[in-house]
Amino acid sequence: MPLRETLSRVDADLAAGRVPVARQRLRGLVSSFPYDLTLRRRLAEVYRLYGDAAEAGRWMYLEEDRDADETAAFEARYGSPGWRMKALAWRGPEAMAATSFAKGQLVTVRTACAEELGHPVDWDDPASYRDALEEEYEAPSGPWSVSGVLAGIGCLVGASAFLAVWVIGVLALFD
Repeated sequence: MPLRETLSRVDADLAAGRVPVARQRLRGLVSSFPYDLTLRRRLAEVYRLYGDAAEAGRWMYLEEDRDADETAAFEARYGSPGWRMKALAWRGPEAMAATSFAKGQLVTVRTACAEELGHPVDWDDPASYRDALEEEYEAPSGPWSVSGVLAGIGCLVGASAFLAVWVIGVLALFD
């Protein structure tokens, strides 16, 4: 499907409230056109609808006008340069970047990964930085949120109610 047609579908999906579908279409486009910074920017906008600052920061990482809080969230979630290389989903040489800022960011991440591993790494060869991905990735845990606590309590109440109905049903069989 041509780029323009897919972007039209993304717009229609967003207008209809189908945010997950729009996100998936944009992820596919970024995969197909990794050098197109406007697609990355659009994907960041979609992640902002979810309130996911780390993913918004991920897709705006190559933009000079990026949000500092989103960038910090991205760097915290993808703590090592190897994880950042994987997360940025870039292919090819940094020279393909549309702006000098993007090129500089890509060079910085690749250089940091190479220094950490002690050997050259290449965007086109994930095996060259796979050693950096061997460590187990663990998302940083944040403070408990009210919605998270309420969801946990709701699950506990639901499971208790199910168990109570099941026990009553079993007891009724033996009466």
